[in-house]
Amino acid sequence: MDRFARTIINKRKSIIVLCIIISIISAFLTFFVGINYNMADYLPQKAMSTTGIKVMNREFTQAIPNASVMVEDVSIVDAMDIKRQIAEVEGVNEVLWLDDVADLKMPLIMQDKKTVEGFYKDRSALYSVTIKDGAESAALSSIREIVGSEGAIAGEAANLTDMQSAAVTEVSLAVVILLPAIIIILLLSTTSWLEPILFLSAIGVSVIINMGTNIIFGEISFVTNSVSPILQLAVSMDYAIFLLHSFGDFRKKYDDVEEAMYHAIKASVTTVAASALTTLFGFLALVFMEFRIGPDLGICLAKGIVLSFVSVMVFLPALTLSLYKLIDKTSHRRIMPEFRNIGKYVSKIFVPVAVIVAVVIVPSFLGQGKTSFLYGYGDFDAKRELGRSTIAINEKFGRTNILAILVPKGDMAKESALTDRLEKHPHVKNVISYASAVGPTIPSGFLGEDITQQFYSENYSRIVLYTDLPDEGEMTFNAVEEINGIIYEHYDEAYMVGQSATLSDIKKVVEVDNSRVNLIAIAAVFLVVMFTFKSLSLPVILVLAIEVAIWINLSFPYFTGTSINYVGYLVLNTVQLGATIDYAILLTDNYMQKRRIMPAKDAIYESLSIAFRSILVSASILSFAGFTLYLTSSNSIVVDIGLLLGRGTLITMFMVICFLPAMLIIFDKLINKTTKGADFFLSP
Repeated sequence: MDRFARTIINKRKSIIVLCIIISIISAFLTFFVGINYNMADYLPQKAMSTTGIKVMNREFTQAIPNASVMVEDVSIVDAMDIKRQIAEVEGVNEVLWLDDVADLKMPLIMQDKKTVEGFYKDRSALYSVTIKDGAESAALSSIREIVGSEGAIAGEAANLTDMQSAAVTEVSLAVVILLPAIIIILLLSTTSWLEPILFLSAIGVSVIINMGTNIIFGEISFVTNSVSPILQLAVSMDYAIFLLHSFGDFRKKYDDVEEAMYHAIKASVTTVAASALTTLFGFLALVFMEFRIGPDLGICLAKGIVLSFVSVMVFLPALTLSLYKLIDKTSHRRIMPEFRNIGKYVSKIFVPVAVIVAVVIVPSFLGQGKTSFLYGYGDFDAKRELGRSTIAINEKFGRTNILAILVPKGDMAKESALTDRLEKHPHVKNVISYASAVGPTIPSGFLGEDITQQFYSENYSRIVLYTDLPDEGEMTFNAVEEINGIIYEHYDEAYMVGQSATLSDIKKVVEVDNSRVNLIAIAAVFLVVMFTFKSLSLPVILVLAIEVAIWINLSFPYFTGTSINYVGYLVLNTVQLGATIDYAILLTDNYMQKRRIMPAKDAIYESLSIAFRSILVSASILSFAGFTLYLTSSNSIVVDIGLLLGRGTLITMFMVICFLPAMLIIFDKLINKTTKGADFFLSP
């Protein structure tokens, strides 16, 4: 450590230049990191819908429709012309409309009303369009030109394009809002106008390098792209604060700034490392999720924490030593109060808070376990074009949710019987198969390949279902199971693909992930706390305090009757524990030191006075980061992560300041007996 600290001090100019060069290269590399917006890609390979998608991509040239296009006030002739124009758009593989399921030479009044009104109703035409992967944005732009501003475009492809267009703008907006807020918070809590810039420079460098080095993965999920820079910035700001506060303290003891920094690095490295480890293990718990958005986010955040630690311990000291004269010139008195008597004021509510927590702990635990979850993107914002289009189509034609079924090819009678059964399902509006569109009596060999290829591949027959189901929900998941049951009554091998089939698989996977990830995160943080304090009781007390805060936070949706995205739920479980356990460690560390020289209550008063400002600053930054994500994002997953993080951080801060001290006093004797080297002061 001596050599490490001296090397940083002696090579500070080289370190600064090297970090700047790496940051510039990383910033350039971020443009080449792919962003994946498809949730289905993160399902385990063994998931049924994942296998089904692979089979369909291998066997069929067309995928299932992924966009719905509605044009109002058109005749049959005009609707056919619009279909032709859409089909000619580059990137469009297929357009399904009324002429594919009905004979337009016959009067519509003589045909099945349910079938007709699924595609043409009150002079409005609804097309099901299949757009190939990667061409969504350009194709939809061309389709918009065809249907005009009055046309409505919705579906998975439209949702994907909407997220892509919003992603860059929203991340930039979040940073623009968050950075000034962090600067203001830091200005209030520091003694130099330049210090906040040093903090942001050190963490900013690590964030840029982290995002650039994601090039090694090829691509990251849209969740990781939206959340990780903000979380890394907010979570690791403490590390920079620890180092510079330590440097300020040692400058009072040493006139030589290099000597002061040398001791600051040695003194703070253990504290910063312990803080980083708890956060690191919390993020790494996400790696054990089978739903691979967890590993995608967890690895990126864990890498970010390591880079933040390195940047704070290497780049920040070098930068600070190079600018210390300017820091001195821009010094000012501390604006934020010292809170010296905060412990005496807060101690008055220890008992009421302990009673309240004892009352709410069980309902909160039970409530967070009964929360209603979303597994997809949630409801669409009616203020956005996609939301307006979706609502317009649903109001005119009812909700349309398309599923595709792949069954072995060859048995026309069995396929016809399955089609008949599926048509009778209460949530199925239309079934498009060879048996329904052409008829089982006409052999496929009599027809052209352009007709048969949408129904048959070399090995499989494809049946497309038009349902009135929402994308997800109990009714949808039950219907998916019912349809699967009907299919397997006729076939031993079959696959169902589509948004609802994917979300049903996601639901099954993440329900298993929940207990595994939580237990790993708790165990990892428990061990870090145990080795930090060499105690058997303190890990239980500290983890319990944070876990109760998490339960209270996650029970809000249940008691308010709202649903939250399950990815947000899982991420929050680990992030809130890993990121905010530091508050409890900071307070407890001060308590253990003060307890050696004074009684328990006095030790708590002193500990709160010392730790309160640091906890307040850190929690303010992290909470503000969460609420910024909540307010700036249009993606429901990111919105839920932001709201849960913002609210959860405030709850945790309250628990650490008001509940944890009461626990430390109540279990003071137990802590003394179960902690190595506690050596508590004993009153005469």
